Amino acid sequence: MDQIKNSDRPVSGSALAKTFQVSRQVIVQDIALIRAEGNNVISTNRGYILNAPHTVSRIFKVHHTDADLENELCGIVDLGGKVINVMVNHRVYGHIEAELNIGSRRQVENFMEDIRNGKSSPLKNITSDYHYHKVEAESEEILDMIQDMLKRRGFLIEAE
Repeated sequence: MDQIKNSDRPVSGSALAKTFQVSRQVIVQDIALIRAEGNNVISTNRGYILNAPHTVSRIFKVHHTDADLENELCGIVDLGGKVINVMVNHRVYGHIEAELNIGSRRQVENFMEDIRNGKSSPLKNITSDYHYHKVEAESEEILDMIQDMLKRRGFLIEAE
């Protein structure tokens, strides 16, 4: 799957068979299994391609209070971003990361409700409100707009 996913052009069944030292028939069977798992692999006359939406990502280092958490997340999703995770670098515990996958206002509301109900507290609280988010979007232009919004609202420390 990685061979097809990471290629910028179709990957032939023969090339896959040679790489993995199996027959082309085994490749055909494996592609059928990969499709059954829900992956959209398309056969072309030049080989296999993965028909997946193209996204780009950027990591933003941000700082804000709990009161601004919803404002930050809504700002990102309103511009077309998806907050993949939250990360902190703790001086004692090191790198800590939690998956978020927040891509809509409804998901922001659900997340905020969990925080308000005391289910947990934001990870950023253990590093004096400094944290990182990996954000995905359909284009660099959208990521630039998100970066500008974070800067305007006073949240952005740096972008990677």
